[in-house]
Amino acid sequence: MRVERIAKDKVRIFVSYDDLEERGIDRDEIWKNGRKVQELFWDIMETAYTEVGFEIAGPIAVEAFTMPTEGVVVIVTRVPSLPAPDEDEEEEMDVELTPDVFSSFAFAFEDFEDVVRAAHAIWPNYDVGGTLYEYKGKYHLYFDEDRLAEEDYDPLWALLHEFGEFSDTTYAVLEEYGNCILRDNAIADLVRLFPLYI
Repeated sequence: MRVERIAKDKVRIFVSYDDLEERGIDRDEIWKNGRKVQELFWDIMETAYTEVGFEIAGPIAVEAFTMPTEGVVVIVTRVPSLPAPDEDEEEEMDVELTPDVFSSFAFAFEDFEDVVRAAHAIWPNYDVGGTLYEYKGKYHLYFDEDRLAEEDYDPLWALLHEFGEFSDTTYAVLEEYGNCILRDNAIADLVRLFPLYI
């Protein structure tokens, strides 16, 4: 399990399939909100508090999505609370993990040729935009949630996994420390600029 604070009120947690297996949770069970999943969630929150000081105070929003080989990504956001009708009334928090297919993500590639090959595999079937960065000797394709459609999510991940690997590098880090090569429409631009790489 790995925790990354991505904003003041938001953390991202990577839970490997090994972590799930250790808790007796199979891949399909993660969406059923059973006792084991509830226990996993509170373990996650305890880890988030211990490692990055993220504490639940009031209502939260929970998003989660699976990665084909790595595991599950859980994003927890603290949201502003509304005044309770009765401060003495305690409300039990019911946490339910639901797949979020609209989350932004990045893939890393060792060689530029792999990036170009991935772009040709994706375009024109999937108009997903993309921004290309160079960061720490690798090429990172970042995809924004605003350009992702539900039906495109799984096939896009499958294609990207053929040429690269999922990257847990955040957009903020790529913007701050990476070198932006192509912005917003990288997939189409790569196909247009490098037509010989098929």
